[in-house]
Amino acid sequence: HYRDDWPDIEMDLSLGFSFEPLPALLNGDIDLVITSDPDTNPAIAYFPLFKYQSLLLVDKQNPLLGKAEIEPTDFAEQTLITYPVERNRLDVFSRYLAPARVEPETIRTAELTSMIVQLVANHRGIAVLPAWAASKYLDEGTINAKPLGKEGLWSTLYAAIREEQQDEEFMKAFIDCARTTSIQTLDNINQPD
Repeated sequence: HYRDDWPDIEMDLSLGFSFEPLPALLNGDIDLVITSDPDTNPAIAYFPLFKYQSLLLVDKQNPLLGKAEIEPTDFAEQTLITYPVERNRLDVFSRYLAPARVEPETIRTAELTSMIVQLVANHRGIAVLPAWAASKYLDEGTINAKPLGKEGLWSTLYAAIREEQQDEEFMKAFIDCARTTSIQTLDNINQPD
């Protein structure tokens, strides 16, 4: 949809596993970052795209499936499989485990969501992923999921751009398109506040 209205704007995608995206944004190396971890730097403007819940992913035999409520201490004897990024960029650490001062027994990383799911399904550990990212695998029955805590762990995904570009029409159009398309196509998300 965006390409129809803005054919002269070039788009390339980079995964944030191999570099720090916010410094790259500030340096002008990239123009937009999708993040759930807003920074307080006034040179960056954040626009909410949608709210999502992070879920604990477990294999079908994991005893955590039988628990009424998942607590941070349940991670203490588990291998946690995450993306290969700094811990402070992962909600499971910054907003769930660190405040409770709980460490998983082991941490293992994988770059692809499909690989994380396969590791979980094959009893290699547990993972915490956004419900929208896990929905396909949950529908297939590859893995099972549980919410974290009583209320669940909810976050907002943002588009981050340089403050000086927030009035650029092509940028506003992209953010609007990303928000609308996400709401229309992704499962298990809510409108942003």
